[in-house]
Amino acid sequence: MSHYDLAVVGGDGIGPEITRETIRVVRAAADTVGIALDTVDLDASAVRWMRTGVALPDDQLAACLAADAVYLGAIGLPEARHPDGREVNGDVILGLRTGLDLYAGLRPARSFAGVPKVLTTAADIDYVVVRENVEGMFASRLGGARVGDAVVTDTLIITRYGTERVVRRAFELARTRHLRTPDRPARVTCVDKSNAFASYAFFRAVFDDVAAEYPDVERDYAYIDAMTTYQVQRPERFDVVVTENLFGDIISDLAGATVGGLGLAPSADVGDEHGMFQSAHGSAPDIAGLGIANPTAAILSGALMLSWLGAQHDDAAALAAGERVERAIASVLADPALRTPDLGGPQTTEGFGDAVLRAVEADAAAA
Repeated sequence: MSHYDLAVVGGDGIGPEITRETIRVVRAAADTVGIALDTVDLDASAVRWMRTGVALPDDQLAACLAADAVYLGAIGLPEARHPDGREVNGDVILGLRTGLDLYAGLRPARSFAGVPKVLTTAADIDYVVVRENVEGMFASRLGGARVGDAVVTDTLIITRYGTERVVRRAFELARTRHLRTPDRPARVTCVDKSNAFASYAFFRAVFDDVAAEYPDVERDYAYIDAMTTYQVQRPERFDVVVTENLFGDIISDLAGATVGGLGLAPSADVGDEHGMFQSAHGSAPDIAGLGIANPTAAILSGALMLSWLGAQHDDAAALAAGERVERAIASVLADPALRTPDLGGPQTTEGFGDAVLRAVEADAAAA
C-alpha cells in the first residue's frame, strides 16, 4: 500500500470549507485504490498574520518541505495588508513557491459538458497554461525601489536557467497530453511581448533553444495582447501555453473565466521535488460561512495532486485515483441539480462534495 503525507493549509475565507470537501474526496478516491493519506493541518493565513504578525512561520514552511505534497485552500483577506499596500496572501503563496522552488504553475482550462461557457462560442476548451512561477515581475516583490511617495519601480527578471526549465516542463507536458489523446497534436505556444521588450525577446529566444530539443512537438507564438483575443475567439488552437509569471497570472484567470468561472479552475505549482495544489480563485470572504462556495476547482486541484504524486513516485494507483476524481467531477457537473449557485444550481458546498463522493464510489464499483 502506498502512503503519502500531506500538509494541508485551509487558509482564509471559504478556504477551510472547500478544503474540507477536497480532502474528503481525495481520501475516498485514495481508499478505492489502496493508498493511505496522512494529513497535518497548518494555519498559515492572513488571519494568522493579523493575530501574530507572521503569516507563514518557519516551522510551517519546514512542514511543507517535509510533506509529500501541499494542499492549499485559499489565502487572503482584503483588510490584511502590509503598510505599502501589498496583500498578505503573497507571504504564504509566494513564500511557498519560492521556499519549495515551485517554478512551474500549471493552470488547466477545461470545459465541462452542460456547464455554460462564457465569453466564447468554442465547442470545447482543453489546454494548460504553464506559468513561470518564481521569476518575472514577481521576483521583485520585496526588492523594488521606492523614493518617498514620488517614484516606485519593480524589475522584470528573466534568466536563462529559469526559462529553460519552465519551457522544458511545458514541452514534456505537451508530449504527455499527446500520448493520452493521440488525435490531438502536441503543441506549445510561447506567449510574450517580444516585439517591444528585450526581456521577452530573450524569453522567446530561450524558448526556441529548448524547442529544438523536441522536434516531435509543434511550436507556436502569440503576443500577450493578441493572446487574450485568441483565448476568447479561438481557444481550440491551444494545447500547452508557456509564459512569464505576470502574464501567466493574467491569462490563466481569463482561461478560467471562459470555461464558466474561476470556481472551475484548478492549479498546481510544481518543481522538481515539491508540489502545491490549490484552486485558482481567491478566498471570497463575502460568502464565507454561507455554505454556497463552489468546491469544483478545489477538488480538481486535489485530483491534480493525486496525479502528480503518481507521476512523481511512479505510482499507477495514485494516477488512477486522480483520474477517478476527474471523472466524478465531470459526471456531477453534467447534472444541473447538483451544481452550486454560481453555476445556476441549488447545491450547498457540502452537498456538492457528497455528490462527488458518491460518483467516486460509483466509478470504483464499476471498475
